Amino acid sequence: MKFSIGGSLKLAFRPWVEGLENIPAEGPAILASNHLSFSDSFFLPAVLDRKVTFIAKAEYFTSPGVKGKLTAAFFKGVGQLPVDRSGARGAGEAAIKSGIDVIERGELFGIYPEGTRSPDGRLYRGKPGGLARVALATGAPVIPVAMIDTEKIQPPGKVVPKLMRPGIRIGKPLDFSRYHGMDGDRFILRSVTDEVMYEIMKLSGQEYVDIYATAAKRQIADAEKAAAKSEKAEKAELAAKAETAEGTESTEKADPAAADTDK
Repeated sequence: MKFSIGGSLKLAFRPWVEGLENIPAEGPAILASNHLSFSDSFFLPAVLDRKVTFIAKAEYFTSPGVKGKLTAAFFKGVGQLPVDRSGARGAGEAAIKSGIDVIERGELFGIYPEGTRSPDGRLYRGKPGGLARVALATGAPVIPVAMIDTEKIQPPGKVVPKLMRPGIRIGKPLDFSRYHGMDGDRFILRSVTDEVMYEIMKLSGQEYVDIYATAAKRQIADAEKAAAKSEKAEKAELAAKAETAEGTESTEKADPAAADTDK
């Protein structure tokens, strides 16, 4: 299924790629990418000759009905592994274990250090858990990847994707073997993650924001709620003023003398 999906994507969208020579022909590696769109996990594997395994939430594999079965088959076909995200810490540990298993099989493991899609196209601070811990536990090289314009293909609220050419830039492998076995040191984890994010920033050209994308999403949601609340209050105030004006006008029509006390 991977090849049929990949072939269809390449034919329809014709993604351009730079740096394919940085993907090893064999052996394990971690592909660390920015995350702009739901489609990132499909476009990157589509342009590679090797299988890339990403982590996906378990709900994609367990939904009931015909649609659920088709969705599960699709995600399995493009090489994604289910992870139960019902508990934050448990989800992180499960993702790390899955990543290590993939690397130990000598395969390519794909991960998004930001932890979630960018809410506004900017690059956010990488989380120091999954990426760095898998890299330091296995000694596998980390290859930075930048997805370009994938968020423009199907923006939020759009059902039909826009036919345009997204891009993929693949950087040179980063070697963190000097830190091998130090995956319990939070300062090392932070340093490794920041180094990878810096390389992704250079490849993507995105503006970097030194907060987590999850925090940015909360800020945006809070701002939208505040704006909606303010708009609702403004409309209520205008309605009250209109009602008051209408009442005054009715009074004047009913009692002209009351409206002109100078007469």
